[in-house]
This record gives sequence, C-alpha cells and structure tokens, in this order.
Amino acid sequence: MGKKPVIKIGKHVISDYSPCFVIAELGHNHQGNIETAKKLIDAAAASGVSAVKLQKRFNKDLYTAEMYEMPYEHENSFGKTYGEHREFLEFGKKEYKLLKERAEKLGVIFLATAFDFKSADFLEEIGVPLYKIASACITDTPLIEHIAKKDKPIFLSTGASKIKDVDRAYKLIRNYGVPLCILQCTALYPLFDYMEMNLNVIRTYKKRYPDAIIGLSSHESGIVMPAVAYALGARAVEKHFTLNRAMKGTDHHFSLEPQGMRKMVRDLNRLHEALGNGKKRYYPSELEPKKKMGKSIVIKNRIKKGTIITPEHIAFKSPGIGIPPYMIEKILGKSALKDLEADTILDWNHLSKRSVQKLNRPIDWSCS
Repeated sequence: MGKKPVIKIGKHVISDYSPCFVIAELGHNHQGNIETAKKLIDAAAASGVSAVKLQKRFNKDLYTAEMYEMPYEHENSFGKTYGEHREFLEFGKKEYKLLKERAEKLGVIFLATAFDFKSADFLEEIGVPLYKIASACITDTPLIEHIAKKDKPIFLSTGASKIKDVDRAYKLIRNYGVPLCILQCTALYPLFDYMEMNLNVIRTYKKRYPDAIIGLSSHESGIVMPAVAYALGARAVEKHFTLNRAMKGTDHHFSLEPQGMRKMVRDLNRLHEALGNGKKRYYPSELEPKKKMGKSIVIKNRIKKGTIITPEHIAFKSPGIGIPPYMIEKILGKSALKDLEADTILDWNHLSKRSVQKLNRPIDWSCS
C-alpha cells in the first residue's frame, strides 16, 4: 500500500487521522460590500472554521458577450444585466489583500475559487496557500492544468459530473504531484432531496483515489450531513456561510448563520474525538459504573464450612466487585473454607484451591 495522503496548510495537517478542515464558503454573500465581508470573516473565525473562501471571476473573460449582457432583473440581482450583477459582487486586489490579512490575523486560512486563468493568476499574486476548483470547472482541463502548475494544494469539487470526469481531473492533477482533496458534491443550490447527496460516494472516492484527501462540499441547509460525511471518511467540509439568511442574494437562504456554523464545527470536533482509534478498551471513567452495574458470584443462602459449591448455592448479583460470572466453572466443585452468609460476594480466599468434586451434569441456571 502507498503512503496515506496528507495535506499541510499553515498550521493545519489534513489526514485520515485529523480533525475536519472546515471551509466557510463566503462566496458573494458579502453583497459586494467590504465591511460585510470583514464581518463574515470575523464571524466565521469566531465559529471555529479552518478557512474562509471567496469566489474570483474576471467576468468578461468568463462569459460570452450574450450572457454578460443578458437581462438579470429579479429580487436577488445587483445589476440590470448578468454582467453588471457579477461585476458589482467582485473585489479587486486591494480588497483581497485586506481580507486575506484580516483572516490570517484571526488564525484562519484565506482562499478563493478561481473560475478562469486571470483569476488564478490574480490569486497567485495575492498569495493564497491553496486553490479551489469549482464543480463547473471539472471538465475545464486547461484551467485545471494552469492551476496545478502553481504547485499548491488543490480542492476539487465534483458536482454534476460522472466518475470519468473525476478520473480525468484526478489524473491531470496527479501529473503535477500537488496535494489533492476531492470533494463529493451535488451541484444544487440549495439541495432539497437528501437522496441526491449520495454520501457513500465518499467511500467510493477513498478506495478509488487512495492518495487523495476526500471531503464534502455541502449545499443542504442543515448541520448533520457533514458529521455523517466525516464518519464515512471525509476530512474536509465546505459549507456556505452568511450573517443572516434573510439578506439579499441567491445563496443566503441555504447558508449557515454563525450559530449554525459554530454548532457544526463543534459537532465535527466532537466526532473526531468520539471515533477513537478502533481498539476496544474500557476507560477509568467506566470503573465505577462497571462496579455498580456489573455482577459478581454470590452465595444464595447460608452455607457451612466444607460445603461443596454446586449451582444450587450460587446467584449472580450486583455490585460487580467480586469474581465475575464467566468464571463460574472454576468455582463449582470447590469447598467453602468457612461459613458463608447469604449474599456473600465470593472471592478466592473463601474457597479451596482445588476442586473437591467434579460436576458433569449440564447446568440450567434458570432453575437454580
């Protein structure tokens, strides 16, 4: 077997044995307002996330002229055309540097999704430590190759794709040897039908891509599914984040608010601890309950010294501080070394070292 995958980003080490790397997807929930973006980063950091993420587009390079000029007038629009809407939501280099600095001061990784060549180069100038490739770009092999050449970790979303699409992108990225996290994703915003999450793909990915970290990009509105994903082997989770679900914009209504994000991070951290190492043991904290609720071999009724212990003399009762019931065969046939009262919890000092009599008959404890 090959080496287990590890991705190192700042203070974070992502592996099969690590806590979950949680990305708060800010997207364009900042509404094109730098002060709102700052508040989002502050709230995400306070919620305990590992990273915050924006989306970067050079819109005139990304969209056809027809799509750019397409009318876009509805309640969530920030412009009369789709191009105006998109441009309103974009930040420039000054804003990106300011937001990156703010996130890093709070101990949070800052990154963004690059949707085109210029955006990837822009983010490289900003100095992001990793790149996100959106589901929409999984078949854009020229862009994937362009980003892979930058020699930084890549997080690849796989929504709206077939396994051959994931294979193609995986092989291309692997050619450049950069650390890779593959995110199971369903490209619906929001996702209502939970059957379409298909979380067992995480298991498929872990077997198919053993040298990649596997994660989840989640677009449902709750906090349970990321924990399920972690239990299935995901070690990174991306979740949309907002200050208020009622804010204007297409993504707010399925994003987590600060309280929800805080609870999700809390539950993921608890789950990391709760899964343990797989080796069965009991803990010192269990000793008192074990004594209280466990059982011991006790004398049912008073017996005299020299009595040969038979099933008729025995009962199994709590507390569990004496000889446990599974050792009954080692007790039957031995003689009592002194008078024993009813409910005496047996210990080895009460009994002869050797059996005096061999008991061959089957024992029906329900009748004893």
